[in-house]
Amino acid sequence: MAITDSKRTEPDDGSGGAGSAGGTGVWAEVRDAVSPRSFLLVVATLGLGLGFVLSYVGALHDPQLRNLPVTVASSSPSATKQVVGQLSSSVPPGMIVPTAGTSVAAATQQVKDRETGGAFIPDLTGTQDTLIVASAAGSAQATALEKLFTSLDEKRNRTLKVDDVVPAGSRDFDGLSAFYLVVGWCVTGYLIASILGVSAGSRPANPTRAAVRLGAIALAGFVAAIVGTWLVQQHVLGALSGRFWPMVATGTLLIVGVGAVTMGLQIAFGVAGIGLAVLLVVVLGNPSAGGAFPRSMLPPFWRAIGAFLPPGAGTDAVRSISYFGGAQTGYPMLIMGGYVLAGLVLTLVLCVLKPPARNTGTAKHP
Repeated sequence: MAITDSKRTEPDDGSGGAGSAGGTGVWAEVRDAVSPRSFLLVVATLGLGLGFVLSYVGALHDPQLRNLPVTVASSSPSATKQVVGQLSSSVPPGMIVPTAGTSVAAATQQVKDRETGGAFIPDLTGTQDTLIVASAAGSAQATALEKLFTSLDEKRNRTLKVDDVVPAGSRDFDGLSAFYLVVGWCVTGYLIASILGVSAGSRPANPTRAAVRLGAIALAGFVAAIVGTWLVQQHVLGALSGRFWPMVATGTLLIVGVGAVTMGLQIAFGVAGIGLAVLLVVVLGNPSAGGAFPRSMLPPFWRAIGAFLPPGAGTDAVRSISYFGGAQTGYPMLIMGGYVLAGLVLTLVLCVLKPPARNTGTAKHP
């Protein structure tokens, strides 16, 4: 009898006994530990990582000018049209789109207003032409234009002078500071929303609780925008210039928009919503934003989506505020405001349509 009791109380560590019993126990533990939901989340994360590689390498592995507008201007309208025709026939198709400008002053102002990628001024009385660029909009684009027109002039035994009318700051290497500031703001937005969802539940208890979370995101976004602007401008790092409060407004819109959309996606899809936010902002948004290379040098897919995603809209706005006196900021501000509105509507509507499950009061025995 004692022997029987001893056998019954001996723990089973899975290492002894029949091999089939041990194997069944391990397999049962695996099935219990790895639920279908966990398996799908791991697969989705794997896909997200591979998408990251595909998107970044696909966008940035072969940068080259693609359909960049270039204005041609001179003192003679007929000579200007002739040069436009020569460029259209001599430049490889799809690189630039030359158009005739009304005057040299107007073409220069177009470059300063970000209405054209560059301006070519042929010398009608000598052999030294002029290329007007704005490296603050992207040094890679300015360099590619200089290389193209230098090659064209060398074939005609002419020389080229480059006039950078809006250069990047001395502490803003390659004009990248605006992009990195925007990346930091985007990360702040979806991390705040993700942390709120993980700590307090992805689905708020009611619309009031959702409004409280949105208010917290807005307050944190405003503070982060102030601190970020203060850090990158002349107060600390001296990387960017421009007016302080328009930059703060840009950062606030960006953070709140990304945060609100992330929150709405969490309510709709749970933890997977965070992955969708990363897909939108990081996997697709960052390589198409025009940071390392302007969108004029990206493949068609990334060029098409860049301006409509938060990193691209934010980078455009910050660069315009920093270097171009706020020119061309209306459209990116509208895009960022659209994300704010979409996130608010998505969050509040889903809170009404999909309330969290109520506790029935029945406990399950282990």
